Amino acid sequence: MIAVAAALGYLLGSIPFGLLLTRAAGLGDIRRIGSGNIGATNVLRTGRKGIAAATLLLDAAKGTAGLLLGGWLAGPGGAALGGLFAVLGHLFPAWLRFRGGKGAATGFGVLFAAAWPVGLGAGAVWLCVARLTRISSASALAAFLTAPLWALALAPRVVWLALAVALLIVLRHQGNIRRLLAGTEPRIGRKPAEPG
Repeated sequence: MIAVAAALGYLLGSIPFGLLLTRAAGLGDIRRIGSGNIGATNVLRTGRKGIAAATLLLDAAKGTAGLLLGGWLAGPGGAALGGLFAVLGHLFPAWLRFRGGKGAATGFGVLFAAAWPVGLGAGAVWLCVARLTRISSASALAAFLTAPLWALALAPRVVWLALAVALLIVLRHQGNIRRLLAGTEPRIGRKPAEPG
C-alpha cells in the first residue's frame, strides 16, 4: 500500500489547477504568460486575483489530500510518501512534459497536514519575507528553509518530511536563486523579463 500511496499522491499533485482554471476563465495557456509557470504567483500576473487565490488553495489542497490519503492507506510512512509525491507531481507532472510549478502551495498543504504548527510557522516566515521584499521566490525559499527548524522545535516526527520538501523546493527554485543573486528577480504581481 506504500506504493499505492505514493502513486496516488503523485496523481493528485500533478493536477495542473493553474492551467485548468485560467483556460476555463478564457485566459488561454498560463504557460505563455509571465514566467510560464502554472502556479498561483504566475496566475496572479493575469490580473485575476480570484483565480490566483483559487489556484493557491487547490494546489495546497492536493498536498494535504496526498498526505491524508497516504496516511489512510498505509499509516505514517504512507502519509509522508503521499505528501512528498504530491509535491513531486506538482513539480513534474507527466502530462505537461514534467514541467510543472515551483511547489510552494502544495508544499504548504503538506506541512499543514503533517503538523499544522510547522505549516503555520513556515507560513508566518513567508508572509514576513513577502511583506519586506515583495518577492515570492524569496518568501518561499525562506519559509521552506526554516520549516525543518520549526519541525525540530514543534513536531520532531515530521523533520525528515520537512527537510525533503524543502530540498525539492530549493532545487526547483535554482533559476530564481540565480536571479535573486543578480538582483533581477521580479516582484509579486509583476511580469518577469524572462521565463523561469
